[in-house]
Amino acid sequence: MPDNSADYEDFEELPSDFGEDDHPARVWNLLVLINPGDEETALRQFDAWREAMAGEEGDSGDDRWLWALKDAIDWQSGFFVDWKDADSLVAALDELAARWNLRIDWGGDLDDEDFAGAADVPGLMSTAYDRLREHGYSVWNWNTGGDAYAGWIALSRDDEAMLALTSLLGVEVRPGNDPF
Repeated sequence: MPDNSADYEDFEELPSDFGEDDHPARVWNLLVLINPGDEETALRQFDAWREAMAGEEGDSGDDRWLWALKDAIDWQSGFFVDWKDADSLVAALDELAARWNLRIDWGGDLDDEDFAGAADVPGLMSTAYDRLREHGYSVWNWNTGGDAYAGWIALSRDDEAMLALTSLLGVEVRPGNDPF
């Protein structure tokens, strides 16, 4: 097996000006996970998130921070689609996978009316999860509490870190092959 320890060095050496219980630090760490190898994008999204949260009152106990994060990452590092909008899910996940020069094999021709008509968002998300796992990536979805699906993609090697971090943030997530 090749030595891939260099892959972990950048992540471990990221500077932090935050305390252990600091909510913004956890949001930053989430952005690092969903933007692997692209700290510039993570920083841009973090700045957009902080700007959106600047006028907000309340604490990390409510979910306003998560909706502000959704807006900061949408179509760049995350997706948010209506429960019946399979076309938008395909477009969003294709766009996200393209960051790593990956193409998702959806298991059929999406231009074929019969195939597209039988496709639904949970099934397509599961297909994307399976196809991207083959390349070392995991599709995650979080509980929107409504009739929509939202999530992001991260490296599969970071699955445990994703679960631990989202637990600390109070976000219920599942792998894309187990949508809410």
